[in-house]
Amino acid sequence: MSNITYFYSVQTADLMETDHQQKILLLTATDTGNFPPDYTSRFHSHIYCQRGSANFLYNGRSFECKSGDFIFLLADNEITEFALSNNFKATVLFVEKDLLTNNFPSLNTGIDAIIHHRINPMLHPDKKDKERILENFSSLYRKSLEVSNRFYDEILDLQMQLFILEMWDIFIDQLERRKRTLQSGTLYERFLQLVEENCMTEREVKFYSNKLNITPKYLNQVCKLNTGITASQWIQRYTKERIIILLDNKNMNISEIANEMGFSSYSFFTRYVKKLIGLTPSEYRLQL
Repeated sequence: MSNITYFYSVQTADLMETDHQQKILLLTATDTGNFPPDYTSRFHSHIYCQRGSANFLYNGRSFECKSGDFIFLLADNEITEFALSNNFKATVLFVEKDLLTNNFPSLNTGIDAIIHHRINPMLHPDKKDKERILENFSSLYRKSLEVSNRFYDEILDLQMQLFILEMWDIFIDQLERRKRTLQSGTLYERFLQLVEENCMTEREVKFYSNKLNITPKYLNQVCKLNTGITASQWIQRYTKERIIILLDNKNMNISEIANEMGFSSYSFFTRYVKKLIGLTPSEYRLQL
């Protein structure tokens, strides 16, 4: 592991001189002073805490990162009150959001990992996964420096896809561990697990109440008691997140997304999306 850390450290000075068009940045940081000024909107941030701790709010929820933890902050999410300890040190990889989003190898494979990531940006890997992640950082950054290669764009896209698959493999392991824990959880926790797994194609409360062997009315009462919102609203929230992720990725056309989500027609999907996000799928994509 020491050779990887050394590689990161010696690159820091060079990185600070790169122009604003650089799509991948890798640096060693003791504070946020050398982060790109637009890092929360332009980049997905991958932070490995080597020493000290970090406290922050992510979409209104409080998190603490300690030595050995990873933080994955998705662009365009709310990141506030980022406070670092005096002895903080981290390896930080910034990846331009479009480079990552446009190279999802198979969105269906990782969509649950992406959604989970928006809720919980923390990862607590074991030693083996930690080494995999750091090597993944290193490999992606090295490829980004090979600008003289006549196939630079194609090679960088392929390396980005490899990066994503490696990371998703680790994230999905964490998700599966979480699912096993929730199987013996409360009724509300099991409901949310079912929504995460099925809302791409199942958007009716009755489907979930049947799975839990209760009535739709009682499921709504359980959700209202725990969170103040109904089961139907929870289903819509998860579905909305997936639709936005799918629309953000232009590798799928709108008809393919409608089919993937089990809508009977393109027009039905368009009306549903309009009601959910206030824009038709075509209007949303025009704004990207």
